[in-house]
Amino acid sequence: MDKKASKLSSAKRVDMVFDLYRKFGQEDYIGEPVSQIEHMSQSAQIAEKEGHDDEVILAAFFHDIGHLCVNQGDFETMHGYGILSHEKIGADFLRDIGFPERIAKLVENHVQAKRYLTYRYPEYYEKLSQASRKTLEFQGGKMNEDEAVAFETDPLFELSLKMRTWDEMAKEENIPLPDLESYIRMAERLIN
Repeated sequence: MDKKASKLSSAKRVDMVFDLYRKFGQEDYIGEPVSQIEHMSQSAQIAEKEGHDDEVILAAFFHDIGHLCVNQGDFETMHGYGILSHEKIGADFLRDIGFPERIAKLVENHVQAKRYLTYRYPEYYEKLSQASRKTLEFQGGKMNEDEAVAFETDPLFELSLKMRTWDEMAKEENIPLPDLESYIRMAERLIN
């Protein structure tokens, strides 16, 4: 955990995370018809409906938090399509705050899952939105065979593929936002 963050109470650290959503969550979600907060909330709601545990639900909620971190520093962009390496930036931010490694790793893996799926299942690429196709170019494109085989050995491989599916599904317009208090309470229980 980051030394600065370790001096803060768990409630303060959780507040730091959710402040990003309060301040920047209404921003456009990179060429999609929903805001950042709508997209991430929908991902979490899908994970919840499928009966996943709190860590997976929060990982779904946090999966794109790296895009919100742009407001806290100078990061390289994908020319109007968000932050380059947002999955790593978000995962490292969550680690520094004190969230479980499983949450951080699922956040980190969601881009690898897109790269994997476009390699293993070429028809998957055809289902991607224009914005998602564009970001794939910046994210290293389709995996090669060696990368795919290595990714398949990741203990979170199957969950990472689910996260990617939820990411694609979570772009529906006019879906009411859930009460964020339930996610805040989950975060307070899981942060160390």
